[in-house]
Amino acid sequence: MTPGSNIPLSAARVTVDVAAPVRLDVSGLLLTADGKVRSDDDFIFYNQPSGPGVTYRSGGGSAPDAIVVDTTALPPGIEKIVVTASPDAAGQTFQGIEPTATIRNADDSSVLATFTPPQLGGETALVIVEVYQRGGQWKARAVGQGYANGLAGIATDFGVTVEEPAAAAPPQPVTPPPAPVQPPVAPPVAAPAAPPAPATPPPPAPGAGKINLDKGRVSLQKNQTVSLIKGGLPLLSQVRMGLGWEPAYRGKDIDLDASVIAYGPQRNHIDSCYFGKLQIVGGAIRHSGDNLTGEGGGDDETIMVDLGRLPQKVTGLVFTVNSFSGQKFTEVAKAYCRLLDGTTGEELVRFDLTSAEPQTGVLMAKLIRQFSGEWEMTAMGDFVKSRTVRGMVKPAAQAL
Repeated sequence: MTPGSNIPLSAARVTVDVAAPVRLDVSGLLLTADGKVRSDDDFIFYNQPSGPGVTYRSGGGSAPDAIVVDTTALPPGIEKIVVTASPDAAGQTFQGIEPTATIRNADDSSVLATFTPPQLGGETALVIVEVYQRGGQWKARAVGQGYANGLAGIATDFGVTVEEPAAAAPPQPVTPPPAPVQPPVAPPVAAPAAPPAPATPPPPAPGAGKINLDKGRVSLQKNQTVSLIKGGLPLLSQVRMGLGWEPAYRGKDIDLDASVIAYGPQRNHIDSCYFGKLQIVGGAIRHSGDNLTGEGGGDDETIMVDLGRLPQKVTGLVFTVNSFSGQKFTEVAKAYCRLLDGTTGEELVRFDLTSAEPQTGVLMAKLIRQFSGEWEMTAMGDFVKSRTVRGMVKPAAQAL
């Protein structure tokens, strides 16, 4: 599905699961014709997992969380259920971790439709899809509306009460004031405060939009993402990540080390592949070995990844470069990474590091396995103070 498109539902009971490379909080809201909840009881989420006709289902970390809608059990007057999601980690945005909503027949789990919003930026919460009634027919619509103020912004927009810390009451006089000469005048009644408007979603980043490999080699800018799909099919063969660099000053060697860190679905560290450990996850990831100078043409170090052999527990790979000798990246010229077809050697994706900071580590790129099966590569270019891959594990996890 694309934003704004809709489909008629062929099943009375549907499940909407929402998957992403990170853990999400998924919720559902029951709305009346005016687009509001009847009460806070119509907000279904992990702390209030069931309501009339709508249920929250936790995936337990190994599967996506979901909202189950039974259109036959919805109360009269409920005309729409919106399904929302926000990253579980505080302050995390959807940039680079676009979620995929899958609408299924709840009885046999058959897929009715899928929807992945276009490349996102600073949004911290999304209305992803809605199940609604039109002319007596229940339908599903792809939405993808983003909010910059989290799930609280969505909830408030649809009429849910979001508790704020109460302001301290002004001190009361101990002695009552003297009786007024004139009859007291009743104080004016304050008008109720209007609910805050939803935050305007930020404009898309330059080059935003889902990119794939159908048109050939892709050159990425920082934070851009490419889906590793060619001819409508995901790459499930060997790919090679080549990393290269040149000294910024002629005649001066620079010793950098390329590594890849493997993570699970909860951003848990599985293993790291580097010059001291040339194979991990049963040989599905292999390192070419250490280059001590950075001299010469071509890639300085390469890491081979057999996507088809990666165990399902590996859902994210972060490629890093470190300066063990302590030289800073301001002493490096032409640092880059490029993804190649491991069989043909064809260059698929390239990212040139165009900026430098006086640090000893950089997160170059990440590969994220989508719930639908394909992999996506995102250019990173984030500098870190670390001379070894061990010091990159935590910042790389936070960047997933």
